[in-house]
Amino acid sequence: MSERVPAPGGLALVQDLVNTLDLESGEDSLDTAEGRARFGLAGERETAAARELREALRVALLAHAGHPAHREVVPLQALLAEAPLVVTVGADGTAALAPADGRALASRVAAAIAEALVAGTWGRLKACEAADCHWAYYDRSPAGRGRWCSMSVCGARAKMRRYRAR
Repeated sequence: MSERVPAPGGLALVQDLVNTLDLESGEDSLDTAEGRARFGLAGERETAAARELREALRVALLAHAGHPAHREVVPLQALLAEAPLVVTVGADGTAALAPADGRALASRVAAAIAEALVAGTWGRLKACEAADCHWAYYDRSPAGRGRWCSMSVCGARAKMRRYRAR
């Protein structure tokens, strides 16, 4: 869907991870070697942890959009509690949080969320309202009240359902 634009900065990693599962088709890109390699996953244990993290992130993004959890998940806070971060300071004196283990997906996600919190963009990463979608999208609307990943697809479907119901 062409209007799905990547989130800014490190949030693109979070968006990409959540969007590895297409709920409508059931296709999970983490089922492929290429999909796992995109996130530096080695082995079934890391892949299972990534799936668990993905669904906890989806619940948080649904909450950003004011929607209830789509199912029970391990709380995101619990998953990120074991994601070590370190403070890095550049030659110019700028400081940032970075994963202590550069390869660990949870640590990279935690660093991305920390960066987004500082930038004030974390709450704009949301999950689509459509129950058969829940795709992660970055809400670029002026008021920050976007509900669907794509107005031309999920938004149009929802509006058509409401129209037909009347």
